[in-house]
Amino acid sequence: MRKSKFSEKQIIEILKEIEDGSPVVETLRDKGVSKDTYYKWKRKYSGMETGDVKRMRELEKENAKLK
Repeated sequence: MRKSKFSEKQIIEILKEIEDGSPVVETLRDKGVSKDTYYKWKRKYSGMETGDVKRMRELEKENAKLK
């Protein structure tokens, strides 16, 4: 799988900017993000804080070990 050019922190900042009322199309164009990518990020990271992402990553690693 290809590594994103955006860090998880940057992804959350972009999503928060849009949630705060910034126009979606203009924000995505400025950041160089496609609509498909935005909706994938929104489904995965919606409502999360930076610390939550770190915890989610730890849980994914733990689940991989258990499998």
